[in-house]
Amino acid sequence: MIRKATLNDLTRIVEITKACAKLMISKNIFQWNEFYPNLETFKKDVINQSLYVLENNKEVIGCLVISDYMDDFYKKAKWLTASDKNIYLHRLAIHPDQQGKGFAKKLMNYAFKFSKENGFKSLRLDTFSGNPQNNIFYQNLNFKKLEKIYFRDQSEKPFYCYEKVL
Repeated sequence: MIRKATLNDLTRIVEITKACAKLMISKNIFQWNEFYPNLETFKKDVINQSLYVLENNKEVIGCLVISDYMDDFYKKAKWLTASDKNIYLHRLAIHPDQQGKGFAKKLMNYAFKFSKENGFKSLRLDTFSGNPQNNIFYQNLNFKKLEKIYFRDQSEKPFYCYEKVL
């Protein structure tokens, strides 16, 4: 089941993202760390009603932010569609114990359906260039890889912008 997250979900969501960060770091993927994502970031997502969780057997195992808010760092990117009716996806995470079972795709399919039903033109996201598995995942979902952006607080390596036109 996929539903909007509540403040009561935050402890579990942080556990999941910390476990994901630990796994990525063990694979020399320095995308997330002890500073990002964090409790305050997820708290804002809940307040903005943009954070969704995926439950399996009544346990939260993953999350995804589905938002129509365009962060400033995206404004310079050359997107495929006009920037007036788009969805931005952030912080997709599935607990490492549940990865490889199709749960991330389930959350993404939910985002596609939500976007179409609400009249959005496209979905946009970014992912770390040093995470080949994520890049393949998004390309397999028919996202088009666009240009690079940088988050120097996280990495010297670039992040790739992706867009899927609906």
